[in-house]
Amino acid sequence: MRTQELIRQIQKKKSFLCIGLDVDVDKIPSHLLQEEDPIFEFNKAIIDATHHLCVAYKPNTAFYEAYGIKGWTSLEKTIRYINDTFPEIFTIADAKRGDIGNTSTMYAKAFFEDLAFDSITVAPYMGKDSVEPFLAFKNKHTILLALTSNEGAFDFQTKKIADKEVYKHVLETSKSWKNSENLMYVVGATKAAYFKEIRKIVPTSFLLVPGVGAQGGNLQDVCKYGLSENIGLLINSSRGIIYASKNEDFAKKAAIKAKELQLEMEAILAKI
Repeated sequence: MRTQELIRQIQKKKSFLCIGLDVDVDKIPSHLLQEEDPIFEFNKAIIDATHHLCVAYKPNTAFYEAYGIKGWTSLEKTIRYINDTFPEIFTIADAKRGDIGNTSTMYAKAFFEDLAFDSITVAPYMGKDSVEPFLAFKNKHTILLALTSNEGAFDFQTKKIADKEVYKHVLETSKSWKNSENLMYVVGATKAAYFKEIRKIVPTSFLLVPGVGAQGGNLQDVCKYGLSENIGLLINSSRGIIYASKNEDFAKKAAIKAKELQLEMEAILAKI
C-alpha cells in the first residue's frame, strides 16, 4: 500500500486508529472455544465490528506463534480475511524481526509475499544491512523501533552517545539507508514528551504509536507534538478495545471502545 492511500483512508474515516489483534485464548469469550479456530473467529468478529472505525490492524505475531501451527494458521486466515474483505485497511505484522541480510530477506518474503502484510516492525540494533532487505520491497513499509513504550526503553534508547540519545541516532542514521522513504517508526505513547524532538528529525514520517489505553498513554498529548502535515500517526490500541468484554457481546463492546477513540481523533483532525 502506498502512503498516499493510507492518508486518504485517514481523511475518509476521520480516524488514525490502529487496532492490535493480540489474541490470548485465555482472555477471549468462552463460547468461542467451541469453534474449530477460536482465534480466527474472535478476530473476524472484531474486524467486522470495527473496520469502519480504524485504518489499520496490527497482529502481534507472538500471540499466534505461541500456539504453534494452529496459531500460525489463524494468523494466515486473519490477514487473508482482511486483505480480501477490507483491502483498504493497512496491515502491520508486529514481528520485531531483524537479522543479517540474507535472513532478513527471508523474513521479508514471509511477511510481505506469503502473508501479504503491508508492513512489519523491525529492530534496528544490527544496523543497515539488517534493515535494507525489508526496505527493498516496493509499496511495503518497514516500521523501525525507535522509542518504545516499555519501561526498559530507558536502559538503552534514551542513553546518550556523544551528547545525543541513542533513539535520535537511530532516527538520523536510518534516513540515509537505501529506500528510506519506506520507513515508519515506533514511538510509544508513554513517551509523549519526546515527540517534539522526534518530529524535528522525521517531520513527515508515519509514527506507529502503541501504549494508548491499557499502558496509560494519552492521545491528546501524543497529537499535540506528534501530528504532521499529513497526519503522520497511527495510534494503536489493543487490549482496551478487543477485551472490552468477555461475553457474547464482545465485538459490540469493542466497537463502542473503538468509536470513542475515533470520535476523539475526529475532533482533533477538525482543529488542524
